[in-house]
Amino acid sequence: MEVLRVEELAAVHLELAGESDSGRSATTLYTRPGARLRQTLIALDAGQTLGEHQSPGDASLMCLQGDVVLRAGDAEVELRAGDLVAVPPQRHDVHARTASVLLLSVALH
Repeated sequence: MEVLRVEELAAVHLELAGESDSGRSATTLYTRPGARLRQTLIALDAGQTLGEHQSPGDASLMCLQGDVVLRAGDAEVELRAGDLVAVPPQRHDVHARTASVLLLSVALH
């Protein structure tokens, strides 16, 4: 079994996000052929937004570090370290108020 050091990966990807023109960095933590789950670590520099995009299906977003806002239509929710939310089934975006690290978990059908 492989143990991932998420805090270490978060630090690396926050640094990469800060150096990137896009202000973000991501890596897939878990998937495999035939898997029904994919988990992705996403780091966003302060002030960056993952532009509006379609929902990936059944998914959750957990804030590991920082402060982000998830917006879908007229609704929005603020997430801070330790908060978890189901990703809404409609188009949405994510805005980082501070340098942030997220864990996106997606059920693959």
